[in-house]
Amino acid sequence: MRATQFSDLKAMQKLLADQARAEKEAQAAARLAEQQRQREQQLFAFSIGAVKPIKDSGRVPAPPSQVTPRPLQRESDDSAVMAEALSDEFDVTSLLETDDALSYRRSGIGDDVLKKLRGGHWALQGQIDLHGLRTDEARSDLADFLRAAVRKGWRCVRVVHGKGLGSPGKTPILKAKTHRWLVQKKEVLAFVQARGCDGGAGALMVLLHGQQQGSHLTKK
Repeated sequence: MRATQFSDLKAMQKLLADQARAEKEAQAAARLAEQQRQREQQLFAFSIGAVKPIKDSGRVPAPPSQVTPRPLQRESDDSAVMAEALSDEFDVTSLLETDDALSYRRSGIGDDVLKKLRGGHWALQGQIDLHGLRTDEARSDLADFLRAAVRKGWRCVRVVHGKGLGSPGKTPILKAKTHRWLVQKKEVLAFVQARGCDGGAGALMVLLHGQQQGSHLTKK
């Protein structure tokens, strides 16, 4: 019985000694690591010279501003739809009025609207120059322009198509196509040939619908 107790005591003493030795070794390793860190810090300070710590200004960096994404795909789709809707084969002969100057008014729009449009009653808010463009380019650009004008709420715009003097046979091809394209657009209420000071036979003054069509535009 005593032998067993003596054996247990020796085992306990050995365990305590091992723990004490391990603790000393850990402390020694920690001291060596700290000494190494201090030596490296001193070496770094010696290499770069004297430095001053940056003072905290208390400023908080502002988050980057959020850029509103531009709906490029929607605009591209809208442009494609509008361009495809403008047919070169549309017959506008019966819709155009050839009085002293060519003009067009949608059904329900009175003669007084044409007179006001010719007389500059509505302020010109924008224009597009199709002169010199190929047919496909002119059709696409006109579609984009009309879409943008309607979104901006413009009422009166000018479309410059040229007089066709540079076309083969001096035939105003683009002028005729522009008439067809405009008549097909529901946004267009009326158009008249521009006055001489505004381009004459080479341009059209176009009236677009606004947010709310006034009663003064309705034919009595």
